[in-house]
Amino acid sequence: MTRTRTQQARREQFIDAALRAINEHGRDKVRIRDIAAEAGVSPGSVLYHYPELAELMFDVHRTVADRFYRHRADTVEAARSAEHKLAAAIQTGLPSGRDDEVACVLYEMHELADRSSAHAALMTGLYDREVALYGSVLEVGRATGEFTLSRPVREIAETLVALEDGLGLHLMSNNTSVERSTAEHLLTEYAWQATGRVR
Repeated sequence: MTRTRTQQARREQFIDAALRAINEHGRDKVRIRDIAAEAGVSPGSVLYHYPELAELMFDVHRTVADRFYRHRADTVEAARSAEHKLAAAIQTGLPSGRDDEVACVLYEMHELADRSSAHAALMTGLYDREVALYGSVLEVGRATGEFTLSRPVREIAETLVALEDGLGLHLMSNNTSVERSTAEHLLTEYAWQATGRVR
């Protein structure tokens, strides 16, 4: 049991080191020696736990997707009203900027989905969880009478996720025509229209 906990702790250390290395070097250029340097260990120590870099990249993708979603879900859960929950979901769905480390790695990892079924499954899983999160907020608002939905719950939820993904990509791509405040405004305007709360 102790050995298993130690191994898991060491793997988590390497995952965090890989996150930092990817942000510094980029996913395609990062090497085991870069991750080892970030972790303060020898490359051999990393290779003992991760003989293949691809295995470590998968764990990085899984971890960053889980962290991203957990932060969203916790923030939404902490909000009291359906309106505040919806606002929280929108705010946490967009990158804070190009220096958003979690968003940077998440977008880079998603690029692996077109050539890896395992990475595609992670991407699909995150999408489904995000749609479900919006769906739960919409259901709460409908049940409490705060929202009058103009379209089916799933359609609105899927549209919100698609909008935030598209706008987020522009933000991470340094599109100077799209600022974060603009992206949040566009998402919020659609959300209010779809929930009968046009301002």
